[in-house]
Amino acid sequence: MSGVVSGGAGGVRVRERGRRSRSRAFISGSPDTCPVTASEPPASATPVSVLLPTVRWTDACDEVAGQLRGPEAFGGGAGETDELLVICDSPDDPVADRRGGLPARTRIVIAGEPEGCSGKANAVAAGMEAAANERIAWTDDDFRHPPDWLAALDADYDRQGPTTEVPVFVGLDPLARLFEPAYVIGGTLAVAAAGVAWGGAVIFERDDLRGGEAAFRRDLRRTVSDDGTLTDRVDVSSVDRTRYVRAGGSLRGSLERFVRFLTITRYHEPAATAFNVCLGVAMAALCLFAPVAGVALVTALAGAAYARFGVRRATFLLAAPGVLIAPPLMAYALARRTFVWGGRRYRWRSLFDVEVERV
Repeated sequence: MSGVVSGGAGGVRVRERGRRSRSRAFISGSPDTCPVTASEPPASATPVSVLLPTVRWTDACDEVAGQLRGPEAFGGGAGETDELLVICDSPDDPVADRRGGLPARTRIVIAGEPEGCSGKANAVAAGMEAAANERIAWTDDDFRHPPDWLAALDADYDRQGPTTEVPVFVGLDPLARLFEPAYVIGGTLAVAAAGVAWGGAVIFERDDLRGGEAAFRRDLRRTVSDDGTLTDRVDVSSVDRTRYVRAGGSLRGSLERFVRFLTITRYHEPAATAFNVCLGVAMAALCLFAPVAGVALVTALAGAAYARFGVRRATFLLAAPGVLIAPPLMAYALARRTFVWGGRRYRWRSLFDVEVERV
């Protein structure tokens, strides 16, 4: 998740070729989803290529593979099927051992080591090249995909064009839990309201990419943020479905994630980053110099954001301590010249100037 705030989507874009009716539904039985507005299945389905970067075969791979539709779902057309592309860096990655024993309509793609870009961006670019279908969905392996995940996204595209679901980051260590209110306000809310694509659950078609697919893949292979780059190229609308994403697990890992998120917004949306820094300082000052009013205000804002997205976690009560540590952490993140992500250290000098080294 990039946390990039973009004004690219001026509203919901509806394609006449794909208008579909909507029905109200409540998806229950899983802590990974909230009440949603579900779409009716389209009268004429479109095959989707799902790109899932990972170095290990996880539950998410099985979940998505079980949702892929065969030719019968597309009128029996020759070669028309959904597909899952599981993308890794090297033949030495554990997931590569699954070749020869894969579910139907699933392939392993070896992206190669990234040069001048992040491993995730490199994997997505390789997946775009290898994908057989016009309609593309990106996803990740760090959240649960319910049985209707792919069908719902596909129907969303028919209804409103490029569509993203909304992440909620659930901390696995004390620092990550302290960050949760900030991530709901600055991440979940940004994706839902500001036309930001979340690479964990987004669907689009190749011809939606401004400037063309070749230029998009070239940009991916010289930057860090895959979803930030997609946000710059596609006008995307969100749907009211949240996915709970595991975040952190160690204090160091959570700190590196914070640095990465702030660096992504710094390069993709510098004005938004400046605003966020000023707002963070102002809110911290309010909590310090008028503690009763300040703590009440930030806790109420966090509680309202949690309620908006149906997040039933008590971590909104940590909003005030999170606000107080935000200014020094932001200063630290802005002063950092490198960060670690997925076993690699990145020196990100400008949007398209990235140096990569193994940790």
